[in-house]
Amino acid sequence: MLVDSGLSVVELTALINGVCDQAEEATQPDITVLTLGATSPDRRSWPGQGVIAEVSRWERAVRRLERLDSIMVAVVPGVCGGPALDLLLAADYRIGSAQARVLLPVNDGQFWPGMAVHRLAHQVGLGRARQLVMWGHELTLQRALDWGLIDECAESIEEAVASAAVLLGRIAGPELAVRRRLLLDAPLAGFDEALGVHLAACDRELRRLRSGSEPDTGLASYDGDAR
Repeated sequence: MLVDSGLSVVELTALINGVCDQAEEATQPDITVLTLGATSPDRRSWPGQGVIAEVSRWERAVRRLERLDSIMVAVVPGVCGGPALDLLLAADYRIGSAQARVLLPVNDGQFWPGMAVHRLAHQVGLGRARQLVMWGHELTLQRALDWGLIDECAESIEEAVASAAVLLGRIAGPELAVRRRLLLDAPLAGFDEALGVHLAACDRELRRLRSGSEPDTGLASYDGDAR
């Protein structure tokens, strides 16, 4: 699906919620591919003159997308900024063209303090995020690759998406939910708090090996005796 960065925050929120509705209604988790329409460097303001309730609904839609059982692949054919950056950072796998680059979010020429900043700090580390937020304004393709914000630069986007579908399709569903949960919670949880969740995930995997089937997907804290 093509995501037009020129749409309003209300239109984009409805679009992403529609993508989530389709994914959640599917009988089997699948691959969701979002092609992030290029952001024009001279029209990169986001979200424009709106109200905070609209921004909140957008952020919740992106969070919903981030928690789907489907694998989400983001395709970056050109300049990525504004809402496209939010979606890029929420994706599981990111494919860029040779023309791809990442722009820091701005609104009317001023830095936009949305959740992209939160995700950047978690995904590239505080030091690199500080460099970008405090005095940077864009990332070249090579730096985005080096920092892990883009996973692959491909000459043929279609072939790269097909390969990603084969590679990642096998973990769509409960396995993906487990991996995502552990990764998303890791920066926020202390060791003792994280231990219970990781032991629950380990216990789930051991039960799967013993039974040869998929056990309950819950990740409640582990209550067993680990001594």
